[in-house]
Amino acid sequence: MAQAQHLEKHFTAGNFVRDIVIGMSDGLTVPFALAAGLSGAVQQTRLIVIGGLAEIAAGSIAMGLGGYLAARSDAEHYEQERLREQREIKEIPEEEMAEVGRVFQAYGLTQQESTPVVEALSRRPDAWVDFMMRFELGLEEPDPRRALTSAATIAGAYIAGGFIPLTPYMVLSTVNRGLLVSAAVTLAALAIFGYIKGRYTGARPLRSALQTLVIGGVAAAAAFMLARIIS
Repeated sequence: MAQAQHLEKHFTAGNFVRDIVIGMSDGLTVPFALAAGLSGAVQQTRLIVIGGLAEIAAGSIAMGLGGYLAARSDAEHYEQERLREQREIKEIPEEEMAEVGRVFQAYGLTQQESTPVVEALSRRPDAWVDFMMRFELGLEEPDPRRALTSAATIAGAYIAGGFIPLTPYMVLSTVNRGLLVSAAVTLAALAIFGYIKGRYTGARPLRSALQTLVIGGVAAAAAFMLARIIS
């Protein structure tokens, strides 16, 4: 009787989801707070739309650039650590072999059990360095395209999120109506986004939805009240 093939299902798009979360959460929250704040100070939707578009443009560029620099920093850090490990296995191979042995022993192997594996690994320099990078330092080799992909994903998610609170001001003629519709649409989007984020990140979806909703609502309310007080 043929045995059914076992298929393991693992979520492997962690970096992509993280970038979307970073861009979308700020894209929903910051332009929403700005539009709400301006609604408390001006009575022309045109001014709110112009200010919102300027903020979306600046925010998406800044967030995308931040994602690019962070990914480049990760890649440079990985390369520096790899060069250091390559140098150490040449200059102090005994100490590096001892470190490999300690890694295996941390997983429950005895010294006698780990010694043949350590010796075999020491005869394969590239695999040895790969092992040290992953199991000693906990570093995975970054995708060389990661920096550009991260920048584009964060910026795109920021823009997509930013247009949600701004669109009502584009289609409605009065600031008060725009604010009410923007608040309703954005808070709903924040709750949905938080729920989906919780599902993908392993957090409790309802709790994640509530946290995202509260943060966005408090930011917008604070901006609105401050603008009212100043004006």
